[in-house]
Amino acid sequence: MQTTLAPEFKNSREGLTSPLFSPALKLGRILRPLLPAKLQNKVPAAGAARAAARPHRTHPRKVLMLAGCVQPSMLPGINHATVRVLDAAGIEVVVAGEAGCCGAIRSHLGDAEGGLADMRRNIDAWWPHITSGAVEAIVLNASGCGVMIKEYGHALAHDPAYAARAARVSALARDLSELLPDLVPALKDKVHVGEARRLAFHPPCTLQHGQRLRGGIEEHLGALGFDVTVARTESHLCCGSAGTYSVLQPTLAYQLRDRKLGHLSALEPHCVISANVGCITHLQSGTSTPVKHWVEVVDEALAPGQ
Repeated sequence: MQTTLAPEFKNSREGLTSPLFSPALKLGRILRPLLPAKLQNKVPAAGAARAAARPHRTHPRKVLMLAGCVQPSMLPGINHATVRVLDAAGIEVVVAGEAGCCGAIRSHLGDAEGGLADMRRNIDAWWPHITSGAVEAIVLNASGCGVMIKEYGHALAHDPAYAARAARVSALARDLSELLPDLVPALKDKVHVGEARRLAFHPPCTLQHGQRLRGGIEEHLGALGFDVTVARTESHLCCGSAGTYSVLQPTLAYQLRDRKLGHLSALEPHCVISANVGCITHLQSGTSTPVKHWVEVVDEALAPGQ
């Protein structure tokens, strides 16, 4: 059983790197000036993740983390930050290298069998860790992946070889924000919030509607000293990203984006935070205000050496 980062997800300046998406993204960045505007916005310029070494400490508490397929190359800082924040709270992150896309992309594009194949592959990759009792949860820091994995039990209920295992995986799946009640007491004395503490939170549809998780991020980041506000107007509406929707329906997607950013900018935040890579990259394309995953903001506030 593999209990450390697999070779497919190397610890480098780019972060936990997907062997498939990373080359495609690099090629897209080279060709970016030649792409239509709607595709340019889906190929952001390379950004620097916070420079800090990945922790190598071991802890009795361990969780599996899905590194993902898009996030490691497009926004590597999210996975880096997740590992560091959990480590600071006494939780070790384990990544199964054989795990890949959660299945959402192929499923959303109408390839139902391909999506199910992705699910089965992930279950096989995680199963030795689960049966050994070494990990207490499967942690997802992209709410789109989280809602998909929580549906594995339903999606594979017809498959006698995977039904029981899929149900077990779904039962273990946790959005990263669901760990905040444990993280806050452990991080309280390690987080030092600076002057740029005013945050506007965009709750992704996959978090607030799909997983039905509401209010936790605002409450617990507030307990750490951040000033987190959700726009009072239309906070329940989509930002326009919606997986592949922003590529296939760009006109409506950008109308939704600009409408969402209007409500968020009215809060005059130092930073906009969210919980899903798709929402973050989509909102980033329409504003000069920093847009980050909430765990990156917590990571940046950690005292050095924590």
